[in-house]
Amino acid sequence: MKLRPLYRVRFRYLESWRVDLQGTLGTERMMFLLAEGECEGRIKGKFHASNFPRRRVDRHFIPRVAGAIDTDDGAVILCEYQGFGRPEPAGRREVVLSATHWTDHANYGFLNDAVCVGAGEVRAEGADEKRGQTTIVIDFSELVWEPIAP
Repeated sequence: MKLRPLYRVRFRYLESWRVDLQGTLGTERMMFLLAEGECEGRIKGKFHASNFPRRRVDRHFIPRVAGAIDTDDGAVILCEYQGFGRPEPAGRREVVLSATHWTDHANYGFLNDAVCVGAGEVRAEGADEKRGQTTIVIDFSELVWEPIAP
C-alpha cells in the first residue's frame, strides 16, 4: 500500500460549548465545536464543520468531525473524520484520523470509494494555550492498494 496526498485542511473553532462530567476516576469532557477553514492541495476550497469530541479522563480526545468542503471549482464534498488526539506535546498536540468523503461532482468521484487517513496537530497560538487561539492543521492522504508480494 502507499499514501497519495490529497489535501491539507487548516481550521479554527469559531464557537464552542462544553460539559464537564465529574466522577470518581476524574473528569470527562464533552464538547460541541463549530469550525471554519480552508483546504489546499489536490482539493482546494473552504472548509465548514462541526466536531463533537469527547475528552477522556486521561486527557486524550476522541474527535467526531462532520463537515463540507466547498471547492474552488464548484464541487461540494461532504466529509467525516474520526480518530484520536493526544494531549502532548504541549503547544502541538498530535491528531491521527480516518476520513470518508461523499460527492456527486465528476472531478472528485474517486473519493466516494477511497479510504483516507490524516495526521496533524492542534497548534496553540499565544502564551496560554487554554486562553489563546488554536489552529488545527491536518494532512490527508488516500490509502492506495498495491499487490502484496507472494
